[in-house]
Amino acid sequence: LPASLKVLLENMLRHEDGKTVTKDDILAFKSWLENKGGVSHEIAYRPARVLMQDFTGVPAVVDLAAMRDAAQKLGASADAINPQVPVDLVIDHSVMVDSFGGENSFEKNVEIEYKRNQERYEFLRWGSTAFKNFRVVPPGTGICHQVNLEYLGQTVWTKDEDGETVAYPDTCVGTDSHTTMINGLAVLGWGVGGIEAEAAMLGQPVSMLIPEVIGFRLDGKMA
Repeated sequence: LPASLKVLLENMLRHEDGKTVTKDDILAFKSWLENKGGVSHEIAYRPARVLMQDFTGVPAVVDLAAMRDAAQKLGASADAINPQVPVDLVIDHSVMVDSFGGENSFEKNVEIEYKRNQERYEFLRWGSTAFKNFRVVPPGTGICHQVNLEYLGQTVWTKDEDGETVAYPDTCVGTDSHTTMINGLAVLGWGVGGIEAEAAMLGQPVSMLIPEVIGFRLDGKMA
């Protein structure tokens, strides 16, 4: 079985509950191997984390805030509304070029950006402290997929379950079109839309077919 599908199979085994992930879903990987990929079977994939850039991340935080308001009106605890998996919002589409050609141009542009969108950043700052499992990477840090590669991808996650530490592969979905670059670090990643990302953020699985896998065999040696 290709290494990428081994990670996906582990994801199925860990979340097998007889409902969203069934025995048939797991056996479909065996059929995939026996038929050399000739299997069309839908599975429910649960990523370890969600990556967002500001275009889709800000509306997601607004939705979470609205859900807290609704929960409070219904007599439930607003603090119970949180992302179910770790979410990183990377602000990388905001900074405009007002100053250029000088030694301090970058710092000036970031400073102007904070003043220009002060209310927006105050809201995101509130979100980063109000919600669990939610982090905001400020503007000027780097572009989304670069930050994902250099800082956020961690290959292996751990968490406590029933008093034991469980280790499992890092996997993600992201709303940035270059999210799939994380596969170069052996982290299984897919690019998704904002609605799918929000669903994953709230603990819902991402529905997909067992993917096609294309392999390369390299012969020879480096000169």
